[in-house]
Amino acid sequence: MRSTSLIVIFLAAIAASIGLNLVSYQYFLSEELSKAQGRLSLYQSSVNSELERFSHFTYVLSQDSYVIGTAEGDGTGILNRRLEDFAARAGLDAIYLMDEDGITISASNYRDTESFVGQNYAFRPYFQTAISGEQGRFYAIGATTGLPGYFISNAVLDDHGASTGVIAIKIDFSDLQDSWKNSGEQVLLANEDGVVLLSSNSDWQYRVLTPLSEQQQERIQNARQFPGQDLDPLDWAELPGDRARIAGTKRLHLAAANLPHGWSLHYFASDDRAVARSWLVTALFVLLAGLAFTFFQVQRARRVSAALARSEQEESMLREANERLAIEVEDRKSAERRLKRTQGELERASRLAALGQLSASVTHELGQPIAAMRNHLVAAEIGSPVETKLSRKIGSLVDRMEGITRQLRFFARSESEAFADVNLCASVNAALALVAPNIEQCKVKISVDAPTGPVFIRGSALRIEQVITNLLRNAIDATDEADAPEIHIAVTASDDEVVLEIQDNGHGLGEATLAELQEPFVTTRESGRGMGLGLAISTSIVKDHDGTMTARNREGGGSVFRVTFPTASITEETDE
Repeated sequence: MRSTSLIVIFLAAIAASIGLNLVSYQYFLSEELSKAQGRLSLYQSSVNSELERFSHFTYVLSQDSYVIGTAEGDGTGILNRRLEDFAARAGLDAIYLMDEDGITISASNYRDTESFVGQNYAFRPYFQTAISGEQGRFYAIGATTGLPGYFISNAVLDDHGASTGVIAIKIDFSDLQDSWKNSGEQVLLANEDGVVLLSSNSDWQYRVLTPLSEQQQERIQNARQFPGQDLDPLDWAELPGDRARIAGTKRLHLAAANLPHGWSLHYFASDDRAVARSWLVTALFVLLAGLAFTFFQVQRARRVSAALARSEQEESMLREANERLAIEVEDRKSAERRLKRTQGELERASRLAALGQLSASVTHELGQPIAAMRNHLVAAEIGSPVETKLSRKIGSLVDRMEGITRQLRFFARSESEAFADVNLCASVNAALALVAPNIEQCKVKISVDAPTGPVFIRGSALRIEQVITNLLRNAIDATDEADAPEIHIAVTASDDEVVLEIQDNGHGLGEATLAELQEPFVTTRESGRGMGLGLAISTSIVKDHDGTMTARNREGGGSVFRVTFPTASITEETDE
C-alpha cells in the first residue's frame, strides 16, 4: 500500500509539473509576444514615416515656375542646378523631370556618368499613373543605376490644366535597411506581390513569400521592377499560433498588413526566453514540492523516533534528518530569492515594452507634422530664392526635432552612435538659444561663467544639447513662482574632467532624491506640465558619455544640478 501511494504521488507530481510548465510557458510567451508587438509597431512607424516624409514634395515641385517652364520648352541649365540643390538639401537620391513621352529632360544628377537625362521611363507605372492625373508611387531597382529606390511622381500642368510632363523623386531606403541589419533582429518588408523589398538579412532580399503567378511575373517584367533578380521563393512557412519557420528555424511571427500599397511588415522573434522562464518556474515548483514531501517525511520520522526515543541509533537518525531539513530550508530561501529576482526582471521587461509602444506612438504622431514642416520650408525656399534668417532657424529646429524622433524610434537599439569632440561651451550656447523663448516669457535672468576658449568632451553634440536643454527647462519651470527668477550656468575644466553646473532659485527638489526623479514618469511638476521623462532620458545620455549627474538643494532656496564628463583627449592627426 505504501509503495502504491508513493507511485500515485510521484505520477501526480509529474502531471502537475507538466501542467505548470505549459501554463507558465503560455504566460511568458504572451509577454514575449507583447514585446514583439511593440517592436513591430516601432518598425511599422519607421516605414510609414519614410514613405510619407516626401509625399507632398513632388506636388510642390510641380508648381515651381522653373519646372513648368522647362516642361513647356525652356532651357534646362537653371533647373538642373536647382534640382541638384534640392536633392542635396532634402537628402534624396535623385529629382528629375520627364516630358509627356517619358524622356528625362532635366535631373539633379545631370553631372553623373549615370545621369537620368535622356533616359525614357515611360514604361514605369509611376510615370503612367502621374501622366493620367494622379500621384504615382512605385518601388523598383533603378533601370539606369541598378540601385533600388522608392519613386514618387506628380504631373506638371500648364495654364489650361493639361499635362506637359512628370516630376519625380527617388528615395534611397538603404539607411533604413542598414539600421534593421544592425539591430540584431529579424524583420522584412514585402510588397503587394510578396517580394521582399527590405530585410535585416541580405539573403532574404528579392525573395518571394509565395510563388508568383504568370500575370504577376508578366507585370513585374513589363515594369522592369526587379531586373537581374530571380525572385526565388523564400525558405519560410507560416505555422499556427503566431509562429513561422524561416531558414529552417521556428520563430515567433507577427505581421502588420495595414501599410500603403498593400505592403506587409513581418517580425520574427525567438521564444527562448519564454522556454527558459517556464522551465525555471517548473524547477522551482519541483523544488518546493520536494521540500514539502521531504518535510512530510521528516515529520513522520520525528513521530517514529519519538516512539523509539530510548534507542541511540534512532536519536542519531533524527539529528541527521534535522540537519538535512536545515539544508533544504536554506535551499528554499535561495529559490525564493531567485524567484524575486525573476519577478523584478519581468516587471522591468514590461516597463520597457510599454515605453517602446509609447516611443512608437510618439514617433508616428510627430513624423507627418515634421515632414509637412520640412516640405513647407522647401516650398518657401522655392518661392523665395533668398534664404532668410528665420527660415534657417526654423530649418535648424526641424532638424533637431527629426533627430529627437530618430532617437525615440530606435530607443531600444543596442548599438552606439559615433562620438566626436564636442565643445561644451558651444552646446550651452545652442541650448540657451533653443530655450530663449521660455527665458523671455518667464523673464528669467541668465548668467554664464565659462572659459573663453573651447572646452572639449567626447560625445554626440545633439544628445549633449538635449541634456542641457532638459536641465534648463526644468530650472525655468522651477523658478516659475520666484519674484526675481535667476539661473546661473558654470562650466569648469581640469585635466581629467569637465563640470557643468546649473543653479536656480526655484522651489528646489523638496524631499525627492535624484534617484527618484530619474525614474521614468516621476516628476515634481503639477499635473499637465510634464511627463517626468526629461531627467530619465538625460541620465541615460550622461551615462552613455561615461559621465555622472548629481543634484542637491541650494542654500537659500532652489536647486543645483551638476554634470561631470571626462575631458576629451585632443590628438593631432598626422599624414601617413
